[in-house]
Amino acid sequence: MPAWTDQLRFAFQPVVNLATGSVAALEPLARPEDGEVDVLTRARHSPDLDVELAALAVRAAAEQETLLPLHINVFAATVARRPEVTPLGKAVREAGRRPWEITLDLVGPFAQVPERELLAAVAGLRDEGYRICADGVGDGDLPLRLLGELSPDLVKLDGSLCVRLERDPGRQAAVAAMRQLCERVGGLLAIEGVETEGQYAAVRAAGVQLAQGHLFAPPARRVVTEVFVPASHPPPASGRRVPDRPPSGPPVAQFLQPAALLPMDASAGAVRSHLTGFPEVSGVLLVDADGVPVRAIDRDRFLLSLSGRYGHALYADRPALRLADRPRTVGADATAWQVLDMIADGERDRTGDDVAVVDERGRCIGVVHLADILRALAESRVEEAARLNPLTRLPGSDAVNGEVDRRVGEGREFALSWLDVDGFKQVNDGAGFAAGDELIRSVGRTLAEVAAGEPTSRVGHIGGDDFLVLTEPDGLEPFAEALLDVGWSAGEMQVTLSLATVVCPPGGVTGHGPAAAALAPLKKAAKDLPGASWVVGQLGSERTEVRRGERARVPEPAGAPEGADAGQEGAGARG
Repeated sequence: MPAWTDQLRFAFQPVVNLATGSVAALEPLARPEDGEVDVLTRARHSPDLDVELAALAVRAAAEQETLLPLHINVFAATVARRPEVTPLGKAVREAGRRPWEITLDLVGPFAQVPERELLAAVAGLRDEGYRICADGVGDGDLPLRLLGELSPDLVKLDGSLCVRLERDPGRQAAVAAMRQLCERVGGLLAIEGVETEGQYAAVRAAGVQLAQGHLFAPPARRVVTEVFVPASHPPPASGRRVPDRPPSGPPVAQFLQPAALLPMDASAGAVRSHLTGFPEVSGVLLVDADGVPVRAIDRDRFLLSLSGRYGHALYADRPALRLADRPRTVGADATAWQVLDMIADGERDRTGDDVAVVDERGRCIGVVHLADILRALAESRVEEAARLNPLTRLPGSDAVNGEVDRRVGEGREFALSWLDVDGFKQVNDGAGFAAGDELIRSVGRTLAEVAAGEPTSRVGHIGGDDFLVLTEPDGLEPFAEALLDVGWSAGEMQVTLSLATVVCPPGGVTGHGPAAAALAPLKKAAKDLPGASWVVGQLGSERTEVRRGERARVPEPAGAPEGADAGQEGAGARG
């Protein structure tokens, strides 16, 4: 081994899971001794040296006797020019590790890296089981196009984005946008450089899932498994809210914890030694040669079996399989609600068992704990309840606007509709506020019932008698049938509703603001029609279509040229 390795030391910095507050992984950081040649600078230009450094990082972690997954830094140029990384693979095997416990943090520069070779090498490393992280995003030269083609399992933002993050809306928007990119490619979002509690609150508000920084724990020569995590803070008042997540719930990968893996033929005595040596481990997974879980062992039930009068004599030297259960597994793309459904349908005496998370090949990449899932879902329900309209229990405009922005970002076509009660002030004046409130509640219930049968729709209550409906363009008819084709009343007063819709093609708008602006003249057009009415407009088109209501004087959308089709003359505007 080269002499310079004798003067090389490693410090270990924890990667913290912000959903659970626990350490999710360790990043070994090379620390050359003072006065030594800068090995890291040399490694940037020498793939052989860079791979050797990565192998040394794995061996250094093995000396710490930790079960935590590892983040190993490798220059992108090294991966492109020497994709086999043989010394690293040898170190992983000698340390008793598996490739899927290793995340390779690809470090820039990327400017001179041959992209085709890099993508091919990354595909090969993934086939071996390694996870891929794009490191230093936000302050380097990694093009967004290449980032999308890499589809990394993890995007790690540079620590420079943390500076002033709690009071800089632009940086908050950049981080939130990167979170949306991660959701699209199926990865997680991490950030470095969290130094203050204000930054911690800001990264959580922006949707970051993993973080590193001196606030939690600085790099240290010994592995740290207990870190400081502040109490949760609300999002900064000056910050930009992250769009609401889909109702399917947060991704299970957000709660991933390291798994304790042993070979399938491990003895009960070996499992017992493992559990007693690592008291924080709640169970062990027995895996085959490919890392696929075959059996699961729960700590409490296993140790109870061995603690009986003849337990040790009966089981200690025999295969642990005899005391194991079938593993409960979910895919890495599962959601927290799917995990909860699986637990609810399982055996009652295994409710608290860990759930193994597997990749597309069935290999275990970690476990999730029921307590973490329940805590997160409970918190999300509390946050959701705080945003609901107290009268209808429907979400406000923020939820719908956030989903509009999401669909705009995904390049999807959508239809945004505005629904309200005709002459609602007269309803309150004539039938009373109680009758008016009951009418609004009834409309809200109907909207919620229809939306429950239309999985791509979102509904919201702006306030008063105004509602928003977001659907696919061909998903509006059920709403119209339930809201416009029936009779409504408040007390003894007969009431009608108006619906205005703007259909937005991919790339037609830049966000929810322009979509709402395009909707405004269509709302006026619908209000100008007598009785229950529905007016539909296509963004970029000068024409409007009346799908419900007697055609009357229908004003054209703002900016339409004179002479465009305005329909027949008729009743005046309603309140």
